[in-house]
Amino acid sequence: MAEAVGDVRVFPGWSDWGAAEAALGTVLPKRVVDELGEAFAAAVGWHGGQTRPAGEAYWQHLLQVLDVLAIGLEVTDVDLLRAGLLHDVVEDTAGTRADLVARFGERTAGLVDAVTIPQVGVGESKETVRAAYLGRLAQASHDVLLLKLSDRYSNVQRLHTHPRVGKQRSYYAETVEHFVPLAVVDERLEELFIVWANAYSYLGCSVDTVEAAQ
Repeated sequence: MAEAVGDVRVFPGWSDWGAAEAALGTVLPKRVVDELGEAFAAAVGWHGGQTRPAGEAYWQHLLQVLDVLAIGLEVTDVDLLRAGLLHDVVEDTAGTRADLVARFGERTAGLVDAVTIPQVGVGESKETVRAAYLGRLAQASHDVLLLKLSDRYSNVQRLHTHPRVGKQRSYYAETVEHFVPLAVVDERLEELFIVWANAYSYLGCSVDTVEAAQ
């Protein structure tokens, strides 16, 4: 894993569920950890062999989100933690909201639904749909914001490892404009995002790499 930029705190997740289970067992009841294990197994099944832009298995991102929620934010709500593992099922796999309701209940499914970007409809553009989605997040509930911001932090905590500089720049700009302001929902998230935004501020300038910025 590449090193962090500056003082950015990185939530690496865990190497596998066994390692996650051991760590989570120190901060959560066994019942909750067991339920999270079931959700992780289901998520891995749905996401299959999907990978992230830097090449790592997709499930590693899911464990990073869980790391932010359970360790960074000390969340103990099983539905919210479970949604962290399942948050991309409806958006990126063949799994449906109905599948989530049947297996994990209405509240978990509702949290996932709240952070799922809608499909582009007839006469709509991807940009318009995304803009509306980002606008709705400003009115989202506390738990939905914790979930979405934890997801976003996992996505950007090592932004310099993304293979396309253009994507690094656009992701930085969008995060600063739409997500950093929302991080006031929790002072721990606010600090994480402020440090991150400062560390990656070079992406708003003319340089393209950490080395050039330094």
